[in-house]
Amino acid sequence: MPLPNRVTPSGDLEASSARGLFFGNRGGRFHDVATRRMTGRPWASRQWITCQCDFKGRATRFRDDGRAVWDGSRYTELFFLDEVTALAAGHRPCMECRRDDAMAYRRATVAGGAFAMLVPCPALDTQLDQERRTGRAKRLHSFPYGDLPDGAMIRIGAAAHAVRGAQLLVWSQAGYTATLAMPRGIAACLTPPTNLAALRSGYLPVWHPSATLIGSGRA
Repeated sequence: MPLPNRVTPSGDLEASSARGLFFGNRGGRFHDVATRRMTGRPWASRQWITCQCDFKGRATRFRDDGRAVWDGSRYTELFFLDEVTALAAGHRPCMECRRDDAMAYRRATVAGGAFAMLVPCPALDTQLDQERRTGRAKRLHSFPYGDLPDGAMIRIGAAAHAVRGAQLLVWSQAGYTATLAMPRGIAACLTPPTNLAALRSGYLPVWHPSATLIGSGRA
């Protein structure tokens, strides 16, 4: 039975058998080892990171059987459709397993005006924490649609959509499923401003392959 460890663009956790491209954590363990269920808030610290699924021989598989998942390790394992999803949820690239990406991301946050200079990761995590939630609820940010960079994610009704060119891509745990023309007006943006600053300044997130297929009409 799938565990509730698949992350949505809102930062919520769902049980899904769908597979994604990235692995990550929120700074510690927040599940009960015996019941394999969540305990209280769905994070353990402000450090929300996005990792490779395979690093230095430490392969992380998506199967919930055949290996020890949520077995008492020091963090709760989380999974993302793609990096666009992770950035929307308020995660950043890991400085260990994705160091080159993390440095490119950090430089882009400065170029985009989120910081005046490179800051230590704890300061970055504190700012992201303030931007991604109000209490335990997802914090939305209002921006004109025309100001949103590729890779930003917005909410329309209950559904999440990713900005890609002149289109919005409808998100699901299994991939992007449809396209919409870009609306006018003000968007309810899921992606925190710091991550938007990185995207605006040239940070290129990894998209799920379905984004290319659906955008070209070949899905």
